[in-house]
Amino acid sequence: MFTSPGDIALDLGSIKIYWYGICMAAAILLGLFTSVKITRRFYPKVNVDTFYDLMFYVLIGGIIGARAYYSIFNWAYFSNHIADIPKLWTGGLSIHGAIIGGFIAGYMYVKSKRLNLWQYADITTFALIVGQIIGRLGNFFNSEAFGAPTNLPWKLFIPLIDRPDGYEQFEYFHPTFLYEMIANTFILMFLLTLIKTKHPNQHGLIFFSYLIFYSVARILIESIRIDSVYNLYGLPIAIWASVALFLTGLIGVFVLSSKKKGA
Repeated sequence: MFTSPGDIALDLGSIKIYWYGICMAAAILLGLFTSVKITRRFYPKVNVDTFYDLMFYVLIGGIIGARAYYSIFNWAYFSNHIADIPKLWTGGLSIHGAIIGGFIAGYMYVKSKRLNLWQYADITTFALIVGQIIGRLGNFFNSEAFGAPTNLPWKLFIPLIDRPDGYEQFEYFHPTFLYEMIANTFILMFLLTLIKTKHPNQHGLIFFSYLIFYSVARILIESIRIDSVYNLYGLPIAIWASVALFLTGLIGVFVLSSKKKGA
């Protein structure tokens, strides 16, 4: 059984340090460290300083996209609490928004510098997946991103104040944030294997493979979550977004495979 110790790591009175913020900072640093290691080993011709510059814009775009996406689809709340939108430490960052915002910012940067978009997308993917693994811990401390009620040994206790409407009588729920951490760890292992075996010039394969496998994992996990901020035709918006990214990944891999056969 899991129980969150609370969202505040350090309370200094007027200053509070939140676990969510610590997890996000660790996610960014460890993700960046991983991508730099990947760059130096598999992309020796890539200038690491250029990658650092790219990541600055990707991070800004990703954070803005993540919060904007979450706020838009949870507008029923934020329309009456505009001041809460910048409060990132309270939780509410969408990975789909981060992917979209980060990709747009990254695209603008690499195009302005005339760099290989898909090569840098591959490198950045490792920062993204590592960041997701670490970042999901923030959901644990905030008692969020959980699934349906369960009595499994690894069940998660959710305080009454954090239980969704209609689930007040239940105490234990699926720790879906943990399921996603585990799934992402396997995806990372696969991508590390893939980068060793892929064709050196097959740029984009890592990124598109990530879109495929993460989307499948997210669709499966989302099917047991009960905290969707917005439903479209009876399905959580996260499933629709995952389907779109899955199809994008499939098309990308198909195009790359076609190019390889025609080479």
